[in-house]
Amino acid sequence: MRASHFAAIAPATLLACALAPLQAAQAADYPVLRGSQIEQPFEQRSELFSSGRFDWSGFYFGGFAALSETEFEPGPGLPDLARSAYRNTALGQAVDMGQFVVDQGSKRDSGTNFGGFTGYNFLFGDVVLGLEADYTRAGQEYGFSDFIARRTVAGGQTIDWSMDTRLGARLHDYATARLRMGYAYGRIMPFATIGAAFGRFDAFSTIDATAAIVTNAGTATETSTSAAGYPLRVGVARKDVWGFGMAFGAGVDWALTDNLLLRAEYQYVAFGEVEGTTTTVNTGRVAAALKF
Repeated sequence: MRASHFAAIAPATLLACALAPLQAAQAADYPVLRGSQIEQPFEQRSELFSSGRFDWSGFYFGGFAALSETEFEPGPGLPDLARSAYRNTALGQAVDMGQFVVDQGSKRDSGTNFGGFTGYNFLFGDVVLGLEADYTRAGQEYGFSDFIARRTVAGGQTIDWSMDTRLGARLHDYATARLRMGYAYGRIMPFATIGAAFGRFDAFSTIDATAAIVTNAGTATETSTSAAGYPLRVGVARKDVWGFGMAFGAGVDWALTDNLLLRAEYQYVAFGEVEGTTTTVNTGRVAAALKF
């Protein structure tokens, strides 16, 4: 090798030898070899999943679709209504007219309904307390009628009488105002509710009664004359009358996003007597709401 070539290569060789230890030291400190570049994303992801928190507090509103079964329970008032139809008469004094009216058993009606709700949540750690109101368009109803006619001898008179009985109700719509209590598991919150209910009904409970005095009964000259005060209607038929009751329920909310909630819920509403009928409503709902 010529001296000129050695002179050209020697500095490069010396420089490479000097840099080699430095490069090895840098390689030993490079984060990939220690796994820091791999460990950090997993640590961040673990932190994200372990927190799993969602702010349930605030205002929300939404709508629902539901399937309801409504049970109407006629009260024991029809026999008393029949007795009232013939009070202070010879027929009413001689015969218990209530025995001719049979109280009906419970009636059921089911169907889909729709409505909306709104509320506000307060957050105490993982405990959620809130106030909620909802409105349901219902439309369930029941009704029955019965007719009976007899000839009865009472007080020395022969009397032809009849009773046309009608009983029924229609639940147009109702609203509830409830306290809501839940427990947050991240973005899932099971809850229970309790509160008051207000329903709008059409309701009727009536008996149309007739009574006629028969002379020469069973002969060719038989005649019949309406008794004083008959025909007579007793009872009432009313539209848009309010019923009041209690509402209970349970369900679960799921925060699909920070502003969109999905819900599955069961609700039970029991109304007091409205014109002779008590009403209970069992409802299953699916709902969606916007949260702010």
